[in-house]
Amino acid sequence: MKLARLLIPVLAALTLSSQAMAAEPFKVGYIRVMDDAQAITAYEGKFYADQGLDVQLVEFKSGTDLIKAIVGGQLDTGVLGFTNAASWSSRGADLKVVAGAQRGYHALVVRDDAGINTVADLKGHTLASQKEGSTADTVLRGVVLKDAKLTPQDVQIMGVSPQVAVQSLVGKRVDAAFLFEPQASIAQLIAPVKQIYEIGEVWPFPCMVTITSGETLKTKKDLVWKSLDAQRKAIDLLQHKPDEAAKLIASYFIAEPTLKTLKDGDVPREQVISKAIKTQTFSAALTPADLGRMQEVADIMQAQGALKTRDGKAYDVKSIVDLDWQQARKL
Repeated sequence: MKLARLLIPVLAALTLSSQAMAAEPFKVGYIRVMDDAQAITAYEGKFYADQGLDVQLVEFKSGTDLIKAIVGGQLDTGVLGFTNAASWSSRGADLKVVAGAQRGYHALVVRDDAGINTVADLKGHTLASQKEGSTADTVLRGVVLKDAKLTPQDVQIMGVSPQVAVQSLVGKRVDAAFLFEPQASIAQLIAPVKQIYEIGEVWPFPCMVTITSGETLKTKKDLVWKSLDAQRKAIDLLQHKPDEAAKLIASYFIAEPTLKTLKDGDVPREQVISKAIKTQTFSAALTPADLGRMQEVADIMQAQGALKTRDGKAYDVKSIVDLDWQQARKL
């Protein structure tokens, strides 16, 4: 009897601890760009909840900040550019790319009065892009400018958020911007700009992927897989019913019910976002071609000095890719 009385508080404490662990939300990080629409759609469409997950959606201003949170254990998964995972893993971080998200679509938009008609015409001009080392910045410097026979020194590059980039175009602080959706579409509606280039049309690559830590994948594999199932359902909605998806996520990108445009007056935000969704290609799977292109980007990073391995050898993207979920779902 005495032993039983002694065990009661212990058992109660263990029960409370177990309940607290069960109640802890599954945290998913995202950046407020169309590339991360699957996470937002899965949340707003209650697809995470349908999988039995209590998801807390956490916004970050940059992929660097997001990956730091995954490395530090503050997040369970995140949708972001894989260059962040490659860079951190090369320095010893235990990270895993567990699914695809969105294939790279980044538009180069320029002010009508800047006299820029080709990428080569950017020489001597100001350009707003993502922060140095980001996936967008890597392909801008290593693919877009290089193919136009330009060096990063030929262009004054400002590393800012997509939202600030659009504001900079409107305020004439820059002549051009390398933009995600929906900011590329929004810019063309509210500012006197035109699109002259889209990397997704000439050099498609898996821009955004779903990333977790090796520890999270080990201890919460079932929850990670459930989150991927939810995001896969969200991708299906984005790909096949963009108007319906737009109703779920439009407020994340345009605060007011309508967007005041230069030519068409007030346009419903759902209409703007639906058109932006249609320009994108979302995919939960990573194909052999995707992995090959990811390796090309990693090679560019090494050439730029943004990625350094401890032994000085070439970085192998496959070292951070875990396709068990994809193979189990026969994607």
